[in-house]
Amino acid sequence: MNSINRRSALLAGLAVAGTGALAACGGSGSTPALVSPDSKVVATTERKRKGSGKVREVTLTAAPAVLDLGGKVTAKSWAYGGRTPGKEIRLAAGDTLAAELSNQLPDRTTTSVHWHGIALRADMDGVPPATQNAVRAGRNFTYRFLADTPGTYFFHSHVGVQLDRGLHAPLIVEDPREPLSYDDEWVVVLDDWLDGVTGTPDQVLAELSHGMGDMGGMDMGDMDGMDMSGGDTGKGGGKTSSGSMKFMLMGARSSLLGGDAGDVKYPYHLVNGRMPSDPDVYTGQPGKRVRLRIVNAGGDTAYRVALGGHKLTITHTDGFPVAHQQVDALLVGMGERYDVLVTLADGVFPLVALAEGKDASGLALVRTGSGAAPRATVRPKELDGMIMNAAGLKAADDVRLDTRRTDRVHRIELTGGMAGYDWGINGRRYDMKHPTADPVLVEQGQRVRLDFVNKTDMWHPMHLHGHTYQLGTGGPRKDTTIVLPGRTVSVYFDADNPGQWMLHCHNAYHGEAGMMALLAYEA
Repeated sequence: MNSINRRSALLAGLAVAGTGALAACGGSGSTPALVSPDSKVVATTERKRKGSGKVREVTLTAAPAVLDLGGKVTAKSWAYGGRTPGKEIRLAAGDTLAAELSNQLPDRTTTSVHWHGIALRADMDGVPPATQNAVRAGRNFTYRFLADTPGTYFFHSHVGVQLDRGLHAPLIVEDPREPLSYDDEWVVVLDDWLDGVTGTPDQVLAELSHGMGDMGGMDMGDMDGMDMSGGDTGKGGGKTSSGSMKFMLMGARSSLLGGDAGDVKYPYHLVNGRMPSDPDVYTGQPGKRVRLRIVNAGGDTAYRVALGGHKLTITHTDGFPVAHQQVDALLVGMGERYDVLVTLADGVFPLVALAEGKDASGLALVRTGSGAAPRATVRPKELDGMIMNAAGLKAADDVRLDTRRTDRVHRIELTGGMAGYDWGINGRRYDMKHPTADPVLVEQGQRVRLDFVNKTDMWHPMHLHGHTYQLGTGGPRKDTTIVLPGRTVSVYFDADNPGQWMLHCHNAYHGEAGMMALLAYEA
């Protein structure tokens, strides 16, 4: 099968059809009583988790930092502990994490920490205003929860578009009975970067929020003649004197993503916080088997990832094991994680994260012997080989959901568009001032199906907090999945973690503009 046909098969696979009767999303009457994040049932559920009795204590200081991106490029941003990505947190399944957040951000800026992918207690999920009050500047807050599921996760701010600064880091929960055999690990964090270089994420959101309808009467047919270079590099947002937009990206197209690839112009794409001209280097030995834990911490970019001269064996996605699959490259949406095994060859090899549809890439190197480093713009042939995403994977037998009747079905329409930048769910933009309005209701113990129906012209990586769902009846277990434009993806999960949980697009700008909803347990 050639590359084009393989891609077509993968795109078709993303439309996972579901069965069963539809249930109303919320209902027409008054909202029933909801399980609050600090309720007794949340604490009871936490006590049922199997713990080791060990506590891992860390301090996270969110503060301004001048970050070294390599190649003599620095950026003034915000970060945990003065670096991006922040220092990895690693613990064993069953350990309790006690992470004290110290908010040292300027200008009375509030913040929080969300533990992405972890099925934790609801009051520790770090999502203002749904699960906690935002942590005020100069204050501390301690997140304390038991992490009972091994896997590759990460943590990041969940206030505004702070994720698109440097406020993120990997979280690795090790399996005390690890079934995989390998010699070493390498955590690989992918990120699109503009903060402190061309502007701030808040300026990006302000410009995008005007939408395409505020572009001086231009329509979509005018885009091809527009300046896509980034234009003015001053601090202000909005249109430049040439008529181009400073931050808005136009003309980014990808067949793998079903068309429009993204909204935002990024000057750099980083791997482990480094630019391609001065990359991060993993040093190993030929013949050794290495586990790569790949995290997409970006704000607006899907990455196609390949290691030149090597095949990748996918073992996990979003922390959960899959039936092993050997591929040339991966498509990784924002918020997704993949674990792969590689057996290292002898030499110097590029790990390339191609910014899908954006004509740019990030780079790291694997060095196991002598040889010159490849150029920063290298494009290994594996990027155009067998490309895999979650739709082509199957859950490992031990994590596949058991077969049972579906108790509740919700249609989750993804709505809005670039014209008004009015992204929403079921035609509504999430209202932070009324966080429990129009919730997606579930009950403890139910098998729930969510039908993500993408009514927009863009792709969306849809993330559910506090749970993992299964793609279709036998696909992988995940918490974040790509939904292509015009497609429907059905996912199943068991309502076994009571509380109030966000369901949202993990494009930082789509989510903040309104593509969020509250999934809440009825009391």
